Amino acid sequence: MPSVIVVGGGHAAAQFCSALVAQSGTRWRAQDWRITLVTQEAHPPYHRPPLSKQFLRAPQGGPQPLLGAAFYAEHGMALRLRTRALAIDRVRQRLGVAPVQPGAPTQWLAYDHLVLATGACARGLPQAWGQGVDTLPGVHVLRTLADAQGLAQALRPAGTLAVLGGGFIGLEVAATAAALGWRVHVLEAAPRLLARAVSPAMSEHLHAVHRSRAVALRLGVAVGGLLAHEGRFAGLTLADGALAADRLLVGIGSEPQTALAHDCGLACDNGIAVDAGMGTQDPHISAIGDCAAFPHPAGQGSMRLESVQNAQAHAELLARRLLQADTPVPAFAPWFWSEQGDTRLQIAGLWQADAQTVRREGSRAGSFSLLHYAGARLQAVESVNAPADHMAARRWLARGHSPPPVRAGDAAVALKDL
Repeated sequence: MPSVIVVGGGHAAAQFCSALVAQSGTRWRAQDWRITLVTQEAHPPYHRPPLSKQFLRAPQGGPQPLLGAAFYAEHGMALRLRTRALAIDRVRQRLGVAPVQPGAPTQWLAYDHLVLATGACARGLPQAWGQGVDTLPGVHVLRTLADAQGLAQALRPAGTLAVLGGGFIGLEVAATAAALGWRVHVLEAAPRLLARAVSPAMSEHLHAVHRSRAVALRLGVAVGGLLAHEGRFAGLTLADGALAADRLLVGIGSEPQTALAHDCGLACDNGIAVDAGMGTQDPHISAIGDCAAFPHPAGQGSMRLESVQNAQAHAELLARRLLQADTPVPAFAPWFWSEQGDTRLQIAGLWQADAQTVRREGSRAGSFSLLHYAGARLQAVESVNAPADHMAARRWLARGHSPPPVRAGDAAVALKDL
């Protein structure tokens, strides 16, 4: 009976377990496999995108599980909750684990195949700001349910929130906090919002949206450090003065969780290096999801994506490989989404700086899409409150189809006619 251990508590880990069953079809028999999922968290894998939005507004609802606990039991999969993965012994093919409480003894679990779905963690504040700044009361990050629970409690009653970083997490929390009555200041070092993720035109649109909600935006700003009063966060020092605030959300990016792989000698470079089948240099170890650096589809080295769709695609690809399934790999294009208040941004494809852009107006007020082309080839589509455009874009990009720019930008031409 093959023993497969999955390390991680996110979407990739859950999707891999689900894909094993789905792709086996009627052939799945629990007695043929021994699946163990190891996660530090107290809950089985749950939906993380709502943590910066719905959960902060109504935290009493609890996490939304990706798979019910009954799924794991029904298919003979063991859940090791509140369990840390400490080390990989590649020679003996075993994983060292221990309960999260300090001083707990290490137990070694044997595996035939090890799946690293360790995800990414929030990037910490600069070390130059001093030791302990990340754990100063009043300073928050948002990656896990525990982070969200702490932040949700901190957002009541309202006050002044500083958000360090104008990326997806920062802007989603800024919109949520503003709706809860907070005075919000977003501080971004780059000259525009979401500079690495969206086009300048989309940055400009989102900038106007947040300003309309009374969110103060400061771009190209240099932050020098934290201010503290009586052992709590009290504000930030800036190049031109200081900003007093009650709470700080740190949203300055993330880093792949590679320590487990690195310590056992696996190649890592902005992620755990994998091949097109999600395998590492060790034939008994694979990596999927946010932690994996995989070959760029255009042959431009490796890349790492943090998205639900990417985690799902990796999980299904690996499950197919381990099952030796002969079903074809479905074509897909990378896609992402972000809900910032009542603004839903959906992106299909990967925007490039030299793209030529066509705007297509949406079917309702305030909705539109930006279609980005390299010559006549469609590269990416950014849609605001235009879900039909987004779904069409995903189909086009997956098929390698590029509707003519002039027709695509004409809202009078129906999507089905493109």
